Amino acid sequence: MIGFVRGVLVYKEPPLLLVDVNGVGYELEAPLSTCLQLPALGSEVQLRTHLLVREDQHTLYGFGSELERSLFRSLLKVSGVGAKLAITILSGISVDDFAQAVQTEDTATLVRMPGVGRKTAERLIVEMRDRIDKISDSVSIGVKLPSGGAASARTEAFNALITLGYKQVEVRRMLERAETESASTEEILREVLKSAAPVS
Repeated sequence: MIGFVRGVLVYKEPPLLLVDVNGVGYELEAPLSTCLQLPALGSEVQLRTHLLVREDQHTLYGFGSELERSLFRSLLKVSGVGAKLAITILSGISVDDFAQAVQTEDTATLVRMPGVGRKTAERLIVEMRDRIDKISDSVSIGVKLPSGGAASARTEAFNALITLGYKQVEVRRMLERAETESASTEEILREVLKSAAPVS
């Protein structure tokens, strides 16, 4: 099992990351919550990881904190929740807000995320109620605030939202409502996700 990777961030297009570790490029998938906190390309990063092994594919997932990784692993144990949906959940809601939604049985908050219908939300509440208390926070490792933005922040934000499962027409509507002038990709995504409407 690969517990963490530390190296130079050479590619970032959420949810995909590429980290150069002593000449070996590790491809990782990471939630937006992690991607938004990463420094500029060329900077050193250290990410907690989870290796998911399937018959036809090995996928390495990266997280900015042990708390995020713990929640991801717990979500994988919920019936009907795979890695893609777990990453989407972590991308659309903070760990604290997710815990609060589960504890208060707030299905309305959970169904706002793409791929989470009412039945899935109810199942998350039932199956995560006991597990959420066991997830302990730990110090985030090696993740710094972003410095500098890409030339086409709006395009990057559009692609990231599509990857999360939102439909193109909905993404365009969300971006039209957001203040995107002079904003970085991270700032656009933060604003859009805060006011995201349920995906139809």
